[in-house]
Amino acid sequence: MSTALFAQQLEHLYEDLNGFESLAIDIFRYQATANALYKQYIQLLGIKPDNIQKVSEIPYLPIAFFKTKSVLSGNWAPKMQFLSSGTGQVQSKHPVKDPSLYLKNTVRGFQHFFGEVKDYCFLALLPSYLERKGSSLVYMLDHFISLSKYSQSGFYLNQFEQLQKTLLDCQAKGIPTILFGVPFGLLDFGDWSTMDLSEVTVFETGGMKGRREELTKSALYSLLNQYFQPKSIYSEYGMTEMFSQAYSTKMGRFRSTPSMDVNIRELNDPFNNLNFGRIGAINVIDLANFATISFIATDDLGRKYQDGTFEILGRLDNSDLRGCNLLIQEL
Repeated sequence: MSTALFAQQLEHLYEDLNGFESLAIDIFRYQATANALYKQYIQLLGIKPDNIQKVSEIPYLPIAFFKTKSVLSGNWAPKMQFLSSGTGQVQSKHPVKDPSLYLKNTVRGFQHFFGEVKDYCFLALLPSYLERKGSSLVYMLDHFISLSKYSQSGFYLNQFEQLQKTLLDCQAKGIPTILFGVPFGLLDFGDWSTMDLSEVTVFETGGMKGRREELTKSALYSLLNQYFQPKSIYSEYGMTEMFSQAYSTKMGRFRSTPSMDVNIRELNDPFNNLNFGRIGAINVIDLANFATISFIATDDLGRKYQDGTFEILGRLDNSDLRGCNLLIQEL
């Protein structure tokens, strides 16, 4: 099956969610052959791709490989690459074959939950992301800003005074506004000045990036409510290694967009999936990653519920040493 056909089927997923499993199996069989790294990994596991009949049987590639290997399915030259923050460690690198596919998928994912991108004013407070190159989040929001029909949309580094003026202007004019920020940036803004944002929706994403003490989701939401009294608070879950995102629809619970799903693996046995409600490490299926790898064993800790929602509970300790470490060394 060609990657062009994968792109078409990916778009259809937003119309027919029942196609997820069959598309996941098709992409797995393609990547098991076309991705040299994944092919070798599967061979070391002693798995024959033709024997995989269900999504629950698909093996996940440890996310650490994005730091050390070229994770490509097929033979192509990247047009760009996304880079992780790399704070105190080697950066992950995600090669991008078709930037337009990433942008289309992010728009479809956002609109699946929140409506047309163009109908919002986006104010992006992302200092840690703007201070480096290759951020997939900045690339996504830059596209959202370009699609917005409101001229007030834009990025902010530490220009709190200008951001405050713009927020007040948007509220006075009744403009549907999203303040999209990294947690420490939002809290720094709140420390600078509290304000009534009762007509503004706040989206938070990412962690503290070493700038402030990490907080639980409930503690972060409590502070944001104290500072801003926003209309609502949502969270976005994404990463350098993914083309898809998940969004919280209520505090602490995420829903995946149609091109993505998660399951939870046991910490001491990475090939054993856990039942609903149990805490373990998060595996991500990202069908938009068909040109790289769609099955990723992340270093995030979480829990999934029977209604399909999931929580992010933190990061694994010594994550680079866990799970499939011996196999990683062989590769």
